[in-house]
Amino acid sequence: MVLWSACAWAQTAVQHPSFEVYRHRMDVDVDGAPRAYGPRGIDALDYLSNARLEGKKHGPIVGFLLDDHGKPVVQGPRDPAPGYYISQTAYVDESHEDERDMARYVDATKISYVVLGDVAKARGVKLGDFVAVYSFKTKKSVFAIVADDGNPSGDEGSLHLLQALGYPFHDGKDDAVEKEGEILVRFYPGSNPGHLFFREQRNLDLTATKIGLSRDFSGVQASK
Repeated sequence: MVLWSACAWAQTAVQHPSFEVYRHRMDVDVDGAPRAYGPRGIDALDYLSNARLEGKKHGPIVGFLLDDHGKPVVQGPRDPAPGYYISQTAYVDESHEDERDMARYVDATKISYVVLGDVAKARGVKLGDFVAVYSFKTKKSVFAIVADDGNPSGDEGSLHLLQALGYPFHDGKDDAVEKEGEILVRFYPGSNPGHLFFREQRNLDLTATKIGLSRDFSGVQASK
C-alpha cells in the first residue's frame, strides 16, 4: 500500500511541484556500475539473477548489455573494469551514442538514484527527474535522480544512495532496507527538462539546490 504525505503536491518556493511516497522497502541497485555484473566466479557487486526484469528467474536481462547472439558484452582493456559485463541504466548520457561505452550509463557507486516505479510514472515522473530521499532511521536526506526502471514497485535505490543515507551496505547481493515506510522519496516531476547527466554527486547536489529543490524533511512524519 502506498501512503502519501500530508504535503503531497506541495509547492517549493520556486514553484516546483512535488509529491512524496513512502517506500515498502528499498533494495540496492548496482546497475551502471563498472563492476556490477560479470562471469561466474568474478567478484561482482550483484548476482546475475538480479539483472533480470523484476527479478524474475527467467525474465529478460535488463542489467547488462547483450550482443546480437544474446551473449553478455564484456568490457575490454580500455574500459573501467575489464572482464566485467557492461552494465546499463535506463537513463543515459545521450552524448555517448555507443551502447558499449560505460560512460553512457549512471554509475550506481557514484550517483544517488532511484528506480522509476508505476506510481511515480503515473504522476508524470520521467527518467532523469530529481528526487530527494529521506531515511527515518538515520535521519539523513540526499538529492538523487530517477535513473533506472524495470521494477514496477520502484522499491530500489543505487548503492551510492543507500550509503549516503548512512546504511553500511557494500553491494547489491543481500543488502536492503526491509522496514516498510523507513524510506521516503520526494519526487519532482519535470524537474530535469534539459536531460542533464551527472558523473559526480556534488554536481547533482549543486544543480538541485540551484533550481530551488528541497531535501528538508523536518515536517514529515513516519508512516503508520
